[in-house]
Amino acid sequence: MHSSPTSSPAPSRRDLLTGLGLAAAAPLVLGITTRPERPTGPQLPVGPVVLLRGASLALTMDPALGSGPLGSVENADVLMRNGTIAAVGRNLRTPPGTWIVDASGKLVMPGFVDTHTHLWQAVIRGGCTDGDLFGWFSRCTNPQRNRLTPEAVHSCVRLAALDAVQSGVTTLVDWVDIFSYDLIESYVRALAGTGVRFTYAMFPSEADPALVTKVKKELVDPAPLAGFQVATHAARPVQHLNHAHWEAAQDLGVMLNSHVLERPEQRADDPIGVLADIGALGPRLLINHAIHLTDDEIAAVAAHDVRAAHCPLSNMRLASGIMRLSEFGRRGVKVGLGLDGGTNDSSDFHALMKTAIGLQRARATEAGIFPQVHDVLRMATLGGAEALGISDRVGSLTPGKRADVVVVDPAALNFAPRFDWVGQTVYNGRPENVDSVFVDGRPLKFDGRLVDVDTDRVVREAETAAARLRAAG
Repeated sequence: MHSSPTSSPAPSRRDLLTGLGLAAAAPLVLGITTRPERPTGPQLPVGPVVLLRGASLALTMDPALGSGPLGSVENADVLMRNGTIAAVGRNLRTPPGTWIVDASGKLVMPGFVDTHTHLWQAVIRGGCTDGDLFGWFSRCTNPQRNRLTPEAVHSCVRLAALDAVQSGVTTLVDWVDIFSYDLIESYVRALAGTGVRFTYAMFPSEADPALVTKVKKELVDPAPLAGFQVATHAARPVQHLNHAHWEAAQDLGVMLNSHVLERPEQRADDPIGVLADIGALGPRLLINHAIHLTDDEIAAVAAHDVRAAHCPLSNMRLASGIMRLSEFGRRGVKVGLGLDGGTNDSSDFHALMKTAIGLQRARATEAGIFPQVHDVLRMATLGGAEALGISDRVGSLTPGKRADVVVVDPAALNFAPRFDWVGQTVYNGRPENVDSVFVDGRPLKFDGRLVDVDTDRVVREAETAAARLRAAG
């Protein structure tokens, strides 16, 4: 990808963060003792107006803004102004001072929305590969979480968040069961420093609404691209805690986010019944995994407009089962896709989309079953935003929404030659095909490289942190 130079100087890290609205809160979200990174990567004339010129194909995810269910527009320009999508069309007029990016031969689409992850688990990537969910908890997750330090949290969360960004993720929801305030502060600081749009879903181990409110107001709210949810594990033995979490979510006006029936053994916990009893079934409830639901439970989820996160790669890795995604789709449940942290092992959203299709076909031995390619692309973008209740802001290239945009380069050995770029985006695409990533109109990745990020240092610091945690065991 090429851009037309202007007289603007190449942006420093502080310039980019200022544009993202983070500089004013730098002592909080960046940490005043954090050493500045060595500027690396492409030199960009960043400004308030960006034009992606002449993309061979734009998938707007807005049928009113193109043809077909994905809103396809050929030879499209995409204009971003002051962090929003200003226009999509052919031969758009260029305002003065526009940074013009040559997108010819490329595909432009909204960024991926990861509806469920656990970024800190990067510290145990590839670990406990012979374990199911409960083996993963006992041998990988619990021991490492109990050893975490603020420095380790910052290093590993930053590594995983940047991996997600370079893979095309522009929005993510991080379900976090880390309890001490200093660790939470380090977590939010790491996320905010990457420039990704994120929701911090906080699991309080006790009924402590004061701590939940403190975290939201002091740590999350000051970060301009951050949102907040209250997380829970719905189960009969802890129904009192589930109820407290739901009350906290209502008081704060945010969603409740619960793991539900990831394994068949959790049937005894009756999580859907618990969520119904506490009054949480509704559009402000997000359920994760939701693999082992009965017909009646799926019907109840659909009737109450409950939202769901589907994590097919993680579910395979942990032998958890196959979500009945086709039934969810048939009933109109709003479902997004989730990478699910360490048990996904990487941030490859293309693999996630392909697996979401493949598992349903393998289960039904039918190629025409939901989801099809256009369904899964929508789930990865606008569908994920709908599941999170933020589709008025992100998920499509509709003018007025935030400019969270991904540019894909199909001129690669794994992608070419062109046959059907929509199908190839799902079946052929890989993170290395993601040429550029914009969040709120700001480039976080450009010309195949993260902007102003020393990736060698990020990796080195995460390796050091992981080694210290292992040694502490």
